[in-house]
Amino acid sequence: MVWAAALTGFVVGVLVRALADGFEPDPVDPRAEARRAFAGLPGRVRLAKPVIEPATAAVFALLAWRMEPVYLPALLYAAAVGSALAVIDWRTQRLPDVLTLPSYPILALLLLPTGRLPDALLGGAALLLLYGVLWFVRPTAMGLGDVKLAGLIGMAAGAVGWNAWVAAALAGQLLGALYAIALLVLRKADRSAEFPFGPFMLAGALCLAW
Repeated sequence: MVWAAALTGFVVGVLVRALADGFEPDPVDPRAEARRAFAGLPGRVRLAKPVIEPATAAVFALLAWRMEPVYLPALLYAAAVGSALAVIDWRTQRLPDVLTLPSYPILALLLLPTGRLPDALLGGAALLLLYGVLWFVRPTAMGLGDVKLAGLIGMAAGAVGWNAWVAAALAGQLLGALYAIALLVLRKADRSAEFPFGPFMLAGALCLAW
């Protein structure tokens, strides 16, 4: 199961790389960009200095190793979308709605067989609200894309359990803070510098597997 998940994750990583290449930092028409990104996916598939692929494979393997089988369809879907969002956000500082918004109903449907959908919806709403408050207080510190992503992370973690929800919520903030401190210490940026926060939120979400 773990090796099969890792192989699947590697293939997903190849597709994630190709999909991410189709997104730009500031598109004139996000909907047209999304259509082009998906339509041109086969032509951009390649293997060059693979980093995304083994990372995605490792995430899939971790989930297959640690999580109960009933959770795997939902969590592997979340991992695939999360990998794409992490790469896109790192490259463009955007979390496209075309990936985040449809993932809400898809994730809900995949979580339905677990019997934990009410907890998932409550967890998603709670983390969405928390990040919404953080965005309202400091809109320069994060974007609305981060708020939308928080709802998905909250759903996945809430389905696993509230301890996982707390760990995932706190870990993302902690990792982002550590990165910001490292930038300051290394004098790579000042206090006003902005950086993509989505990858740290998604890395922190892996705490639900522990």
